[in-house]
Amino acid sequence: MEAVVGVRGDSVRRPGRPGADTVAVPEEENILLRGLEAFAELGYDHASARELARRLGVSHNFINDRYGSKAAFWRAVVDHALGAHMAGLPEVDPSLDDAERLRQFITGFYRGAADEPRMGRIFVNEFTLESERLDYLYDNYIAPTLKTMGAIIDRLVASGRMASVPMDVLFFAIIPPISGMVEVPLARRLGRPEASSPEQLTATAEALATLVVNGLLGTGSHRPHRTSLLKRAAG
Repeated sequence: MEAVVGVRGDSVRRPGRPGADTVAVPEEENILLRGLEAFAELGYDHASARELARRLGVSHNFINDRYGSKAAFWRAVVDHALGAHMAGLPEVDPSLDDAERLRQFITGFYRGAADEPRMGRIFVNEFTLESERLDYLYDNYIAPTLKTMGAIIDRLVASGRMASVPMDVLFFAIIPPISGMVEVPLARRLGRPEASSPEQLTATAEALATLVVNGLLGTGSHRPHRTSLLKRAAG
């Protein structure tokens, strides 16, 4: 028997549920956006079923009834947010020089983070914990992204333009600058305009990507041993 749920607004009536007094449920888009906000703000463990229901404006058993579990709801939220992000990444011209292709790829990554900073906060929350959620993020989003970027990097390394860097070092050279796109209150204290236009955000993403790529290519003329790179990173 289907549970009756209450809402605060932005809702539609389920098809096939007659009666003027039938209570509506939130639209799927609204549910997932509210879920994204809750998980980003509270983290997975602190986003209890009761608190999620309160923020979604539904009954306490709504998430289990519709999604099966809180974990399944989290995956639905992530897929919704990252699916839109991946679809919005610009196409990189394959005829460009590999260094420029890498810069454009990273720029798109940073620009997408600015468009949906809440997803960036979820990533930060999950990167520090061993969990099935990290496995899900890695298998479905991180690894495919690295595979796409890896072909460009392999050619740059083979041509001697970039040092052969372990993947973990490379990943953390590229990912932390995202904070420059999503940590808006700090950025404003550092001089960013109060209201950044889309053009300004794109310019910031391009500047960050250029700094990262220039840094990666700066050691391309000599290719240090992997062990020395790891020692340097650790020290």
